[in-house]
Amino acid sequence: MALNKVEICGVNTSKLPILSNEEKEELFRKIKQGDKEAREKYIKGNLRLVLSVIKRFSNSNEAADDLFQIGCIGLIKAIDNFDTTLNVKFSTYAVPMIIGEIRRYLRDNNSIRVSRSLRDIAYKAIFAKENYVKQNLREPTIAEIAEEVGIQKEDIVYALDAIQSPMSLYEPVYTEGGDTLYVMDQISDKKNKEENWIEDLSLQEAMNRLNEREKHIIQLRFFEGKTQMEVATEIGISQAQVSRLEKSALRSMKNYLS
Repeated sequence: MALNKVEICGVNTSKLPILSNEEKEELFRKIKQGDKEAREKYIKGNLRLVLSVIKRFSNSNEAADDLFQIGCIGLIKAIDNFDTTLNVKFSTYAVPMIIGEIRRYLRDNNSIRVSRSLRDIAYKAIFAKENYVKQNLREPTIAEIAEEVGIQKEDIVYALDAIQSPMSLYEPVYTEGGDTLYVMDQISDKKNKEENWIEDLSLQEAMNRLNEREKHIIQLRFFEGKTQMEVATEIGISQAQVSRLEKSALRSMKNYLS
């Protein structure tokens, strides 16, 4: 999803107005009086806020234009519902509204089918959470949400998990020194624990050509099915170092076997 475009949804992002606090207050005063022109100007003056929010969803497969449009809906809802007597900045109130609108859109467009009953529980919990944030200016706990909607907290957690977007095994989770660790590196490889390819003599010979540390890492990772994090903890080095040594060992073994 490219976010560095000059124009999104027909809006030239390089020419968006920047409003001072005084201008914002004056515009809001006019908005409350029903001034549509002031409302339009306030929306345009806060489009940068929408752009900053959709950058959080840069890993999404959705087009930036689509997310921008949905984010603008959240912005408009925030403007229409903002209470100036709350004594909080508009951005503090608007950002959760924009994020919530985008997340709803992504959930509704999720390719994985989730039962209607689970969706209903999840949406009730989300609605209760948004109302709680609006009234208390803080995130509620699961127990507080459960009490509000009258549903057991375990059911709420299950429902919220069910509507989350799936994560790719190749999603990067950490980068150090040019070496990237992926979600798949955090998962135990049970398949390799069940295979008998350790008995292959050529593979054993390739293993014997590794130094002791590399051999130990390969043993733990692929024969005992441990994650890189577990290996790092066991031998007392960083996960990034485990990743580098693992790649080096596999490269050496591949060269020998080929």
